[in-house]
Formats: sequence, C-alpha cells, structure tokens
Amino acid sequence: MKKGNIVLQKSYQFAIRIVNLSRHLQTEEREYVLSKQLIRSGTAPGALIMESEHAQSKKDFVHKMSIALKEINETEYWLHLLRDTDYLTKEQFESMHKDCIEILKLLISIVKSSKVSA
Repeated sequence: MKKGNIVLQKSYQFAIRIVNLSRHLQTEEREYVLSKQLIRSGTAPGALIMESEHAQSKKDFVHKMSIALKEINETEYWLHLLRDTDYLTKEQFESMHKDCIEILKLLISIVKSSKVSA
C-alpha cells in the first residue's frame, strides 16, 4: 500500500479484518449468506479507493469515492445485522464498527471536499 494515503491504508487493513471475520463466520459459525455480503461490501471500498488514484477526471474520482462510501455504509448495516443476530459478540462488533465508522467519516470528508473543489 502507498504510504501517505491514510484512507487507502485504513480501508486495506479493514478489508483484511473483514476477510478474517468472514472466514471465522463461515468456519466457526457456519454462516455463509451474511458473511458473503459482508466480504463483498467490506472489501470493495479499498479497491475503489485504489482505483480512484488513477481516475480519468475529478468527476470520475468523486464517483469512485462515492461508491466506496456507499459500500462502507452497507458494511455498517451487515455488521449491525450480524451483531443483532448474535453472530458477533459485542466486543467483535465494537472493534469492527469503530474502524468502519472511521473510514466512513474519511470518505464523507473526501467526497464533500472533492465536490466543492470540482
């Protein structure tokens, strides 16, 4: 990962945690449907952020970052659902949720400031 791009670094580390959590849900909890949704939405922001580094235009950059924002928002939904259906402990949820919200806030800031300067 590139040094200095905080949102990319954080989203990559979050994606690693999502992959590990999904593996846990599938092997230990025998939960396959929600874990697949979680892995799809939880790994997408990092890929979109990486892709945005080579956006064709400012509009393309904002579009990719906006999709990353939607994906991390969806990930928050799946985390809540997994907690409320007892697949995640309170501690697991709080740890993952904290990271999710941090990325969400960074993306909101990036999208808002990019739209203003576009």
